[in-house]
Amino acid sequence: MRVLSEFICQQCGYKSPQFLGKCPECGEWNSLVESIDSTETPNSKFQAPNLGEVLIKLSDVKSQKFARIPTGFLEFDRVLGGGIVAGSIVLISGDPGIGKSTLLLETAMKIVEVSNAENVSTSRNAKGSKVSKVDDRKVKTSDTFDTRDTFRTSVLYVSGEESAQQVKIRADRIGKIPNNLYILPETDVDVVVGVSEKLSPKLMIIDSIQTLFSTRLSGSAGSVGQLRECSQILQRHAKRTNTPVFIVGHVTKEGSIAGPKVLEHLVDAVLNLEGDEMHAFRILRSNKNRFGSTFEVGVFEMQDVGMVEVANPSQIFLAQRIAKKAGSVVTSTVAGGRPILAEVQALATPTIFGIPARRVTGLDFSRMQVVIAAVSRAAKLAMGNLDIYLNVAGGLKITEPACDLAAALAIVSAVDQKPVRDGICAFGEVGLLGELRSVGNVKNRIAEAKRLGFSDFVTSEKFKTLEEAVSYALGGTNEA
Repeated sequence: MRVLSEFICQQCGYKSPQFLGKCPECGEWNSLVESIDSTETPNSKFQAPNLGEVLIKLSDVKSQKFARIPTGFLEFDRVLGGGIVAGSIVLISGDPGIGKSTLLLETAMKIVEVSNAENVSTSRNAKGSKVSKVDDRKVKTSDTFDTRDTFRTSVLYVSGEESAQQVKIRADRIGKIPNNLYILPETDVDVVVGVSEKLSPKLMIIDSIQTLFSTRLSGSAGSVGQLRECSQILQRHAKRTNTPVFIVGHVTKEGSIAGPKVLEHLVDAVLNLEGDEMHAFRILRSNKNRFGSTFEVGVFEMQDVGMVEVANPSQIFLAQRIAKKAGSVVTSTVAGGRPILAEVQALATPTIFGIPARRVTGLDFSRMQVVIAAVSRAAKLAMGNLDIYLNVAGGLKITEPACDLAAALAIVSAVDQKPVRDGICAFGEVGLLGELRSVGNVKNRIAEAKRLGFSDFVTSEKFKTLEEAVSYALGGTNEA
């Protein structure tokens, strides 16, 4: 069998023996991806497989409850759906310097500490068991892989971007380094897989996928072909050995994951670590998760000792809020089943130039344009000569429409220079005609707000139109 390499257009299927910037067939730029072409010798014959050996009836597959591995962070476990699933492959992306490597190194250290403690306890209690010796690299047992999985105590950290000394500096800052945390400064994916098969770690971390390469392809590390090939090799290794794999992925200047979309399709979960460089808070968000909800978020704070999870994000985001200040409104947003209180701020100033500016941070810009237009009509405010600035304090990003009402009230409050009623928490969707539409999880939102001392709620349950809500929140009477 001859193994060749060729470049295939991902749009039209055109094949070329070398890379071309533009596909001659369809005219698409940068669409040719290097792929392995295995050609059988002329004497080889294809033999049809026995159907009984390759086909499996779905009704015959036994249901199994898979055990999850705790990461040591409740916030991380929440985003993953309860912990790490054995044999899963998770892609984590984020801007440079946001804390991806720090979070994963802390997770590795916590997993090793817990595994060592559990292993010692199991060894003391398992007198007369089949296991004669528990070693970090070899486990002698007559049972199946599931039993061997119980005694995994090591974590393999593959560092393609940093040396072992650089990783050691970060680890010393985080805390005490456990014994069974191994660093592999390697970029050859075949070497990485070979080491993992011999070590049999409880978790393998790849930092990052853009630094790995396969000798089967001639392209450089980080190219589209190399990314796809290395990801497929890691996926097969994870499923075959039941080893969970965390992969760090770079992002483009637009904020999307660098590389082909097949990278996101191959993995079981895609997590994104968000945050503002000027703020210490980091938001871990799930964009894809085959083992849990895609709406959960985890909140962390970057400190000198590493990433520290925030158990009560609502209180943190409202800690520096100035009460009874014009342009400030508290809203309740829901991530998965978890309500989080946040402060929506608005600022209105006379425009210097002919066209008024609209700046939005932490909210959807297109949606806020609609809210500004609806507020202008409902509150009868002339904002054509005003610059409007909207912001979610603390660096939190809100994507759901439930924050429309809070943004609208903040805008009116900023324009009129009049604070909203004390103790108000507002949430609801604003329509084009100024109507207020209901949102989900109302009871959970109200319960979280009451826990933090808010007793008055401006919602679509009490008010039908934006005009009524504005009139009440800024000092009128409740006509609902």
